[in-house]
Amino acid sequence: MLRLLIIDDHPLIRHGLRQILANTGDIEVVAEAANGAEAMRLLRAHAVDVVLLDITMPDRNGIDVLKQIRREYGKLPVLMLTMHAEDEFGVRALKAGASGYLTKDSAHGQLVKAIRQVAGGRKYLTATLAEEIAQRIGDDVETPPHETLSDREFQTLRLIAAGKSLTEIAAALSLSPKTVSVYRARLLEKLKLRNNAELMRYAMQNRLVGWHNDRVPTS
Repeated sequence: MLRLLIIDDHPLIRHGLRQILANTGDIEVVAEAANGAEAMRLLRAHAVDVVLLDITMPDRNGIDVLKQIRREYGKLPVLMLTMHAEDEFGVRALKAGASGYLTKDSAHGQLVKAIRQVAGGRKYLTATLAEEIAQRIGDDVETPPHETLSDREFQTLRLIAAGKSLTEIAAALSLSPKTVSVYRARLLEKLKLRNNAELMRYAMQNRLVGWHNDRVPTS
């Protein structure tokens, strides 16, 4: 029996995942967490074989939680399950240590297959993500400038592009406004942009913000 921890701040999503996995016969949801802090407490209290992790959460983004899991639990398989398309965060999540990446509109059978595959020590890549990786490592393909940003710089870019103020960004990332200003200056320099308006245009052109979503994701 594969023991699973679900980390997602939407109760309906967690409930739906439980129902899907209850019918597998070999996957058991042993714990649920609504945020990163709760997830780390549960990991210390429960032995799990696979973690199912969302990216957008209220306290810390999933990439940061993923990195902490990697530091504390080594090779524990973490499968990202998120609303964000593969070309938004797929490669970044894999670089941070994810074992696989799925969007929430994936078929139920695909999710079950992915959980079993990462539990067996293998990576799970969708065809879309595999193609994205292939394009990025091609000799004739230039790396997009935003791929050179650190995770914090990337989060700052997305929040600025979503129209958030300096104070709102600081609160969302649990940073001081001064630190956010530093990240803003760095990403402007790296992207060779001059102001927030150009940042917003860049983010729109590169599909870096989920404009269809009512809640602005931090990562």
